[in-house]
Amino acid sequence: MTKDGDRPALRRTLGDITASLGDRNTHKTLTEAFTVLGMPPTDEGSKRERVERSFAAVPDNELLQLAERFLQTQNVDASTRNQLQDALWAEAAPPEIPMRTRREVARAIDSTVLVQHPARFMKMLDRLWIINDDPFSELLSPGQGRSLRSRIERHYICNPDWSTEELFEALGAFEASDARFARFVEAAVAGDVLLDESTQRLLAEMINEHLRTTAIELRETGTDGGYPRLTLVPSQLAHTRSPKNVIFASSTKPDIRFRSAMDNDIEIVGGDALVYDRTVTDDGIRWRDLQSWWQETQQIPDDTEGKNTLYARLRSSLPDNSPGQRNLFAGYHRVLGATVYDMPALLPEVWLHWDPKTVRQRGPQALLRFRMDFLLLLPHVPRIVLEVDGSQHYTRDHGRTPDTAKYADMVAGDRDLKLSGYEVYRFGHDELRDETSAHTLLSRFLPELFQRYGVSI
Repeated sequence: MTKDGDRPALRRTLGDITASLGDRNTHKTLTEAFTVLGMPPTDEGSKRERVERSFAAVPDNELLQLAERFLQTQNVDASTRNQLQDALWAEAAPPEIPMRTRREVARAIDSTVLVQHPARFMKMLDRLWIINDDPFSELLSPGQGRSLRSRIERHYICNPDWSTEELFEALGAFEASDARFARFVEAAVAGDVLLDESTQRLLAEMINEHLRTTAIELRETGTDGGYPRLTLVPSQLAHTRSPKNVIFASSTKPDIRFRSAMDNDIEIVGGDALVYDRTVTDDGIRWRDLQSWWQETQQIPDDTEGKNTLYARLRSSLPDNSPGQRNLFAGYHRVLGATVYDMPALLPEVWLHWDPKTVRQRGPQALLRFRMDFLLLLPHVPRIVLEVDGSQHYTRDHGRTPDTAKYADMVAGDRDLKLSGYEVYRFGHDELRDETSAHTLLSRFLPELFQRYGVSI
């Protein structure tokens, strides 16, 4: 979500764009446009006055949704499209890509590698840049006009006397927003543009050689149409593997056996833990994924029943002596509301380590810090741990005496988690002492968390 300081700029941009609704509609179709866009209805005044009053009534927290609906439902020119896209993409906190790095990337790319299929390449450029900037000259002299499209076709494709750096300059790629440049890089190596996996990997390596200096890189995060999907991610996350089994929703140690050790196929034979054993895609685990898995395994055909029973099952796994955990779980769903369906699922009581022996039996080699309060598996690998700390985490004698050894163990565990690719966020139990406190805290925390990791609400 947009930070408060960015709201005036977004409102100005959207105000200028929505003003065109009055010019493109009759009074009747304007009413229909308000409904499609989710803008408050207004009936009195001129079309211009109706648009102004309706837009003024749109609350700040709905501006992003309005921008998305405008892109989806209105026929806009490339300039307007780019304005709206830049406003939306900025919400994902894109990685900073300095101009020097962008030039180094451009200088490293061979045009013969970048342009495998000219028509597909031009279609990709058309999705991201304004290349039809002089349509009248094209009507007079097809293929010989002054538009950027014609100049690219002449100088970069048909008679290549432009370097890739000159192409980037003409597109405006060096001055573009970080989000647009990042999407350009991802689109350039996409399978539907290159149609060859080896070329995808070759081009990605050309680009990564220079992007890695800014701590980001193109990395395979899934497949798209049978081709690798290459996405820009922080390079420090590159070692993190996709989860194989997620064991959760159990506060007691599960009894596990391997049904097939070769296939990593496990079975819970004791305890009430749940095991999410589907492939975790580049989207992480969203509530929609979890609910689909739940309904299939529990043979529940009705979506509403599936949603309600899954929520109840997860909530039942939370410890009775930790109201803070229960308030965090309830507050997460209350803050996100209906959008939670497409958001990361909040997985409670997740098992990080499992050993058939007890800590006492295993001795010095025992795996400690074996369970997490909550885990979020976000798109493009990030694993977010949420912990609720009561006084038992840093005291003994029922909270009467500070225990520095307990505290040292806790911070050592956090370090180990970070080195394993997890990000840990801790809450004091008093912050979540009741539902009102939890809602206030999470209303502020969740948008900032998701913005940091590029998850759009």
